[in-house]
Amino acid sequence: MSDPPALPLFGDEPPPRPLADRLRPRTLGEVVGQEHLLAPEAPLGRMVARGKPVSTILWGPPGCGKTTIARLLAEETDLAFEPLSATFSGVADLRKVFLAAQRRRETGQGTMLFVDEIHRFNRAQQDSFLPYVEDGTIILVGATTENPSFELNGALLSRCQVFVLNRLDAVALETLLARAEAQGPRVPLDDEARDSLVAMADGDGRYLLNMVEDLQDLPEGTEPLDTAALAERVQKRAPLYDKTQESHYNLISALHKSMRGSDPDAALYWLARMLDGGEDPLFIARRIVRFANEDVGIADPEAVHQALAAWNVYERLGSPEGELAIAQAVVYLATAPKSIAVYRGLGAAMRSARETGSLGPPMHIRNAPTRLMKDIGYGEGYQYDPDTEDGFSGADYFPDEMDRDQFYRPTRNGYEARISERLERWAELRAERG
Repeated sequence: MSDPPALPLFGDEPPPRPLADRLRPRTLGEVVGQEHLLAPEAPLGRMVARGKPVSTILWGPPGCGKTTIARLLAEETDLAFEPLSATFSGVADLRKVFLAAQRRRETGQGTMLFVDEIHRFNRAQQDSFLPYVEDGTIILVGATTENPSFELNGALLSRCQVFVLNRLDAVALETLLARAEAQGPRVPLDDEARDSLVAMADGDGRYLLNMVEDLQDLPEGTEPLDTAALAERVQKRAPLYDKTQESHYNLISALHKSMRGSDPDAALYWLARMLDGGEDPLFIARRIVRFANEDVGIADPEAVHQALAAWNVYERLGSPEGELAIAQAVVYLATAPKSIAVYRGLGAAMRSARETGSLGPPMHIRNAPTRLMKDIGYGEGYQYDPDTEDGFSGADYFPDEMDRDQFYRPTRNGYEARISERLERWAELRAERG
């Protein structure tokens, strides 16, 4: 009696490759959205034309083509391609690649080592590249979504060129969509939903193609989906925002500069981006208090109270209700008159204090709590300003060895215009009273 036929463990056919993988460009000319690097006269285009690639860091957001560009660079310059992921690899894996690269080099074959997420390697792991990059054993191409200035050590950066890749714009994403439809059915979307699909990808080509693949699996004859039906069918890409990385600082900088530029609409947009990305609203509240003091100052003395009130309201209400108080403070600060006169004045006074740090106050304004101190002149000649004409004595309060200086120079903005008039009047009285 013969044995029954063995059943295949995983089936006869391998699972189909994802659409994003099937549509990977086969030449650098097919890569979309990175013409500033890949055009014939662009840096990578010239590198390929010379046939002499150099070690490179590709810095850009997810789904913009970093891995594809590295693979095609190796193919078009006849280098063996060794891909590694910093997430799953360690020094032992690197040693194997370095040894294989040395053996290839002896036969005249070069090696491109591609390290995805290279910023995840620690300093010691990054240092292990240095001798092999230095002597040409490998051409290193590292891909990162994080700012190399913060995440890679200086020695490695000095041996690599850094190229910034763009997030894919609408034109590039439409090109990918057209390529997908050339290999499969047209996605069942009306015109508005088609535009929404591109927007939902948020610059990520891989994410767009994953959504397209899902839509192409709908039954044949499906009625075109509108935007609402599309939103139910596919998930919008989560915004790119990491509270510990560069985007955190870029967005708070954008909020700060929008308020400084008196643009409440842009300020609300960047505030919303931060909140939508999961930023701690209390971090934003602290920053707008700083802004009120630094950028608005005495031009609107109420500004800091508005900022503190927003902070207080958020602590009492939490999200989402308390976020409205922060938004109100942001609009108030963006539309307030601005002055950095106090900020600059303190900076100037601090520099002067460091230069003259041992000078004592003039005798007339020194405290004299004892008879001895009064006998040696402490407090002698002090004029009590409320008892003087105009409530202003015109006395000199700087050290005797120091010329009078002006640190605070008010603007003509907001409330500081009135302060300017008052200071000008006091300067006239001071000159009259000698």
